[in-house]
Amino acid sequence: MELQGKVALITGGSSGIGLATGRRLREAGAQIAVADLRPPPDGAADLALQVDVADPSAWPDIVDQVVQRLGPIAVAHLNAGVTTASMAIDELTDAEYRRVMRINVDHVVFGVRTLVPSMGRHGGGVIVVTASLAGLTGFAQDPVYTLTKHAVVGLVRGLAPQLESRHIRLHAVCPGIVDTPLIADGAQTLRDAGFPLLSPGDVAEAVMRAVEHDGTGECWYVQPGREPATFAFRNVPGPRTPGAEGMRPPLIV
Repeated sequence: MELQGKVALITGGSSGIGLATGRRLREAGAQIAVADLRPPPDGAADLALQVDVADPSAWPDIVDQVVQRLGPIAVAHLNAGVTTASMAIDELTDAEYRRVMRINVDHVVFGVRTLVPSMGRHGGGVIVVTASLAGLTGFAQDPVYTLTKHAVVGLVRGLAPQLESRHIRLHAVCPGIVDTPLIADGAQTLRDAGFPLLSPGDVAEAVMRAVEHDGTGECWYVQPGREPATFAFRNVPGPRTPGAEGMRPPLIV
């Protein structure tokens, strides 16, 4: 995708991965709109919207403001996310569960739901969601966070084929542990143990690769010392019923 003059919307774009992605997209010539509860640093965005991206009622206005003030959205990076406070399921409060679900899952669903018709009216685009390696495997350190990232990966893989006819590509980036405020004091513990951390810029580079890639429905893993690449999901076992060996279910409309 040629990004010169195009408009990119980033949720959670005021810090960490979102901020790094905005800077990388701007280097490629894009105009940047940030939707976040906090304002981005000066000069980091052409348009800053202080808004709760997990609120479904906020999304029509987010998209309308970006389109009216900057132009059609060609790229969206749905990046806002949080972790939970405890790994113990019996310590999980209702409020904490609702918080992580609404930010990590609801904001992606509501964002995609609103972006798709807008992008479709303007010739298409690409949406990249920040998932996690925890969306590709188990992560005992935070099982509910893991749940949310599996949900996001499932949405990307299930929805992407439906969007191809509208010229909209949908991807996920799945980084390992990134040195951002999200991991707080845990960063130093990991460094002391010799565990390699990703930088936000590492993930931003993977987002760029997903944006520029021709495919759709792909999950790009990001790990220290590796080039970002698409994760090869193993196919699930198919039926062995005579005459229907390996048959996939038809799309029922």
